[in-house]
Amino acid sequence: MENIDSFAGYHPIVNLAYFVIVIAIAMFSMHPVIICISLIMSLVYLTYLTGIKKVIGRLKLLVTMTIMIIVINPLFNHEGMTILGYFKTGNPLTLESIIYGIFMALLMMSVILWFAIYNVIMTSDKFIYIFGRIIPHLSLIISMSLRYVPRFKEQFIRVREARRCMGRDINQGNVFIRIRNLAAILSIMITWSLENSIETADSMKSRGYGLPGRTAFSIYKFHKRDSIALTAMSVCTMAFIWLVTNDKMYYRYYPVFERNLANIWSVMAYALFVIICSIPMLIDICDSYRFKRTEINVH
Repeated sequence: MENIDSFAGYHPIVNLAYFVIVIAIAMFSMHPVIICISLIMSLVYLTYLTGIKKVIGRLKLLVTMTIMIIVINPLFNHEGMTILGYFKTGNPLTLESIIYGIFMALLMMSVILWFAIYNVIMTSDKFIYIFGRIIPHLSLIISMSLRYVPRFKEQFIRVREARRCMGRDINQGNVFIRIRNLAAILSIMITWSLENSIETADSMKSRGYGLPGRTAFSIYKFHKRDSIALTAMSVCTMAFIWLVTNDKMYYRYYPVFERNLANIWSVMAYALFVIICSIPMLIDICDSYRFKRTEINVH
């Protein structure tokens, strides 16, 4: 069962700013410790939102992808001075290429997990609220695209369950019957997709979406708590960027893997990034504490 935390109730601009900051750091920082922090925090937050079962389901595919990257990278990347052996082609197998492949795979895993969290918090109505007036047509297309995949998956599960009760699922019968059943399910899904797109287009057209002068109802208002959260994120991010741009976190993968992970500046940067990632969960803890105190006072 999914658990939407208090942060999801904040203003969409605050939600978007959080994900832009966290995903940007996760994507563009190859620092070993930052990658590990990003992966751990994304796992913790996604587990809190969706539950351990769904996270384990995602990790099965991600771990497979990670192993493939770790194995493939040394086959094509031969940089580094610590040679562990040679391939039949004569190219060296280096320790640095293996280490780089490991952290690159972990980086990709953390970014995918952050986007999974984004899909839970940033609903389509929030996205349209932010970009609807600036780029109405493009925002609608992006919102529909992000919404299409989970809806298609849910409909596919419904169709499979219905056909399984009829004895016509893709894992029932011999090979030819399974192919025929799969073709029937795909035909149903294509028809559903086309009908759904036509209904959506007619609905948006009848509401005058994108027309000049069209007004829009919005339930979102920028409160004091949003200003505090946005200010906290901005201050932590600027401090983190200052530490990174002033070379306070030294690391190097090639030609020899070197790092300076334990100086005071790097520890400050790690702490700042942990705080940035933890802001939604800290907000939820504070709100829960206030709610419990209110209950105690009432009783």
